[in-house]
Amino acid sequence: MSNLATATERPTPNVLLLLTDDLGWQDVKAYDIDAPSPYETPNIDALAKKGVQFWQAYSPAPTCAPSRCAIMSGTHPARAQKTHVVGGAPPTVHSNKNSQRIMDPWYSGRMPANEMTLARVLQQNGYTTGHAGKWHMAINHFAYPQPEDQGFDVTTANRGATSPQVPHRLTDFATADANDPYQLDEEGFPFHQNNEDALNFLKTHKAEPFFLYYATFLVHAPIHTRSKALLEKYCEKLGLPYPTDPEHWDVKGQNNPYYAAMVEMLDHYVGEVFDYLETTDDPRWPGHKLVENTYIIFTSDNGGMEKAHGDIVTDNYPLDKGKINAKEGGVRVPLFISGPGIKKGITSDVVVNGLDFYPTILSLLGIDRPEEKHLDGADLSTLLLNDPTDSKLVLNEKGEERTSMMWHFPHAASQSTLRVGDFKLIRNYDFKNNATTPEFELYQLYDTQNGTAKRIDIEEAHNLAQSELHKVQEMNTQLTNILTEMNASYPFYNPFYKGKMEFKENVPTVLGVTKADQQVTFTYKENGAKVIKANLIYTTNGGHRYEEWFKTDAQLNANGTVTALLPNGTTHYILNLIDEHNFLVSYPEIPPTRSIKSAKKKYSNYALSGLK
Repeated sequence: MSNLATATERPTPNVLLLLTDDLGWQDVKAYDIDAPSPYETPNIDALAKKGVQFWQAYSPAPTCAPSRCAIMSGTHPARAQKTHVVGGAPPTVHSNKNSQRIMDPWYSGRMPANEMTLARVLQQNGYTTGHAGKWHMAINHFAYPQPEDQGFDVTTANRGATSPQVPHRLTDFATADANDPYQLDEEGFPFHQNNEDALNFLKTHKAEPFFLYYATFLVHAPIHTRSKALLEKYCEKLGLPYPTDPEHWDVKGQNNPYYAAMVEMLDHYVGEVFDYLETTDDPRWPGHKLVENTYIIFTSDNGGMEKAHGDIVTDNYPLDKGKINAKEGGVRVPLFISGPGIKKGITSDVVVNGLDFYPTILSLLGIDRPEEKHLDGADLSTLLLNDPTDSKLVLNEKGEERTSMMWHFPHAASQSTLRVGDFKLIRNYDFKNNATTPEFELYQLYDTQNGTAKRIDIEEAHNLAQSELHKVQEMNTQLTNILTEMNASYPFYNPFYKGKMEFKENVPTVLGVTKADQQVTFTYKENGAKVIKANLIYTTNGGHRYEEWFKTDAQLNANGTVTALLPNGTTHYILNLIDEHNFLVSYPEIPPTRSIKSAKKKYSNYALSGLK
């Protein structure tokens, strides 16, 4: 790969993937519709004029970790069994958690350590790969595997100005003092090490083909700002008194001055990165600036967080809900893409997803996809380099126009979602014995004709499920087929739920367990409901700080037993039985703590027969 070029030859392009944290679709001024946003984002808005602004862009999931893993691995969260944050814990039920009607399935705590990540592919093709900021692709920010284990040459994770203020957010503001670690710059913004790390990577590696994954900590909670001037500015702009209670903010709408200040801080910092690329000569391409040969992707890991830690943070209106929900407010995100050959100042209604970045970047760079690597996203390069408004240029794995997109979130609200064309189906798993939640919701978001999307119900306010039964059935079948192909995991019912639930009294009973070498045998009794599935949930590092559990199938036998082979190194194990009514029974019944070591200490007389 050539690192140098003549004045007429374009060298190998660079890539900047800038992933913000919890930035909502309506938090960026360029996306203003209906009521104008009070947030000021001039640098991000300017990026819209330098490339393509997508109005129907989505994150792979409504929470951060699964989206991050999906973007970096190219694998759908449902297929990867990485559908929520943290993960890697046993799906267990216990009698003192009786307020929980429905429970999460097992889901992975991280990407596999040997994942062929986007960074690893680029690294193997001569790129210097850098990560700056948030990682959170494991059960903890610092748990294995870290960026250096997943294909990054350089990694930094300093929170910078987003570090909590002490003792609270109405104190500890940055000053102009040279000894202040957050010293205000000439424009009055606090020094932010996270952004400085991104700039340092660019300065150090500008003479090489580079891939920078800049994952900002902004604008995630805690909701605060080290700039007192910005806080005062937005109090005045919003017509609100300066806060006196540091713990709560309960004014509805986009009226949180702390958050408004955070959004402007984000804009300022990424603006410094954009400015560096635009003003710095490209050492590999004499007579040109770095920005002329750099693809920039700017987006968010999920929709805006409307409420957090006692605060009303922001409002995604007209979109419904926010982070942790598969409705539009939880998954629709800002997205701008610019770079060599991409038309400027284009707005597009083509439906795209963060899963598309992996194949798109490889195609733009002329790099072959890794052999035997399945990618769930679509290659957007033809769209970007030709007509960014033509959805027919986005092809699925069969070479046909992609017309559908799926999300699977068997947590919290417990939903699977399918968008087909202008329609969106939501399947709710917690609908039995729940009068407030329908099994299906169907919304027509747009009416698209001749490539123009006319807004119909992006608010998801008018459920058409009862009047469009045929479409619900058709889309639900398609959704099931996709989930089945991905071997997705579903939520379960809790037999200890204190309220009324049909078939709750018919769940099976596990009578005991025996162990011979690496094989364990569980004996169980059916109580009116047939057992249809068994899983062994095990860990190889029980009691460790980063204890992590995995799932493997167990064998159901005709004589009322279940057998399973313990993987090498197993320290602890649990049996999960699932009956025909989707109730989950765990054995042994685990106390509500992640650590088995803590559980043994807390429950010294507890029957932990499976916990060797």
